[in-house]
Formats: sequence, structure tokens, C-alpha cells
Amino acid sequence: MTFKKSHTLILNNIFRFIDLTELEKQKYLSLLTEIKVDKKAFLMQAGDITKYEYFITKGCLKVYTLDGNGAPHISMFAVEDYWTGDMASFITKQPSRYFIKATEDSELLGISRANYDLLFQEIPKFERFYRILYQRSLISYIRRTNHGISLTAEERFIEFKKKYPKIVNRITQKDLAAYIGITPEFMSKIITKVNRI
Repeated sequence: MTFKKSHTLILNNIFRFIDLTELEKQKYLSLLTEIKVDKKAFLMQAGDITKYEYFITKGCLKVYTLDGNGAPHISMFAVEDYWTGDMASFITKQPSRYFIKATEDSELLGISRANYDLLFQEIPKFERFYRILYQRSLISYIRRTNHGISLTAEERFIEFKKKYPKIVNRITQKDLAAYIGITPEFMSKIITKVNRI
């Protein structure tokens, strides 16, 4: 069977942790929905109940909340070969606190909650895959929280550049500042300083 580029990308992501037979691959792909999001459009807004777990096959999205003053606090950027969504809202069916907005024209594959449950019944090894995915997500969240407490803004920027070299040039300085947790003006000074080193 020949797979689309987007299907090959998601299957290669899955193959890092579990193996699938040809029939299992076909079954899994049949449960996915193709989704397109234009640049600056919302995939999801606060108050929505997350309907899908998303895998990005093309583009870039930012996941963020707004504080009491309406200022954004970006928790992650998601590009090709990344998973995104609001796992808590997806699992509990409670409204999300997050916005997910495309910063580039983006294409995703989504699995609905009904198909997610069906997947576990029909191909139980996917429970292992999603357990590993969620564990890695939790570890990343804990590290990011610790870095927010223990590292300076400059150190957080250097760490971001090292960890996400493919993302740093695809996002605006304003969004980068909202991720690091500083003003765009201070971000500009840090970038100038780091680039001189």
C-alpha cells in the first residue's frame, strides 16, 4: 500500500515506539481526520471542548492562554512531526483554557475521542504508544516549569534555540517573548546579546 506523505510522517512517529502490521496501519489511518488551518486562524479557542488529538503534518501552531490583562502566555509551538491539543479537555470533555492558533498555513491529522476509544479496543498496543507520548509530554512540561523558575530569560532563550532549532526562525519575536515570559523589548535585547556571542 502506498501512503500519502502525511500518513508516512505520522506512521514514522508511531514506529518510534510500537510496530504495526499492514492491517493495523490501514485501520489506524482510517480513524484519522484531515484538518487544514489557515495562517492566523484558530484551531481551538478557550471554552471549547477539545474534539481531537492533533498531529501536525505541515505548518506551525502556537498554544497559549491569556492572563487577566489579556496578555498571551505561550506554552508551546507545534510544527511538523509534533502532537498538540489539550489532553485534559480531550480526556475529561471539559472546556479548555487554551487557544491554538496557526502561525503558518497548517495541515493536521486528528483523532476524535470516539475513534481514540475505538483504537484502544481494536489495537490495544496503541495504549502503550499514547502512554509514552503523554509521559514525554509531562516530562517536557516539568522541565519547562523548572526552567521558568531556575533559569534567567537569557538562559531560557539559549535553551530554546538549542532544543528547537527548526522553530526559532519560524516564529515572531513577540511570540518568542510570550513563550520565554518577557516583554518583546527585553527579548530584542537578549537576541542581540546572544547573537553577538
